[in-house]
Amino acid sequence: MIVYKYLAEVLFYALVCLTFAGGIMAVRSKMLMHAVLGLAATLFGVAGLYFHLGSPFLAMMQILIYVGAVCIIIVLGVMLGNTPDQLASKNLTGRNLPLALLACTTGFISLFVATISRTEFTSATEKVGDMSIEFVGESLLLQYCLAFELISVILLTAIIGAIILARGGREEKTS
Repeated sequence: MIVYKYLAEVLFYALVCLTFAGGIMAVRSKMLMHAVLGLAATLFGVAGLYFHLGSPFLAMMQILIYVGAVCIIIVLGVMLGNTPDQLASKNLTGRNLPLALLACTTGFISLFVATISRTEFTSATEKVGDMSIEFVGESLLLQYCLAFELISVILLTAIIGAIILARGGREEKTS
């Protein structure tokens, strides 16, 4: 019995060390891909801590959402992002900058006003309900099924588009 206690304590400290080491790697890395690897290690460590604390559902969601989706999206952003030379050629200067600021400000204000005017603010105690695994599963499969499927189709479309764009490679400028 005592061995299990020490084993659980060693596992806890190992997960904490993995989380901190990944965080340090993510912050201190000079290469973006190494930073993403550090972020993934940190998120795996947090998922392990969730599992250690007795919440396997939350641990699996941590791995699925954050490690699986966020890290992959960052990697795809790195793959498809513009090089510094391409960014320098597309700077917002002259007449484009005020028009871009005007469009962004107008869009932000209209969305903010529309959101605030339609939102009914309630206290957090009124919204708390049953958050068991059964309730969350039934909600995802029954009440939020369409939204869940639409998000998965959008992610699949983005991944297919990224593969198509990455397959063509970057075109070299000939001057």
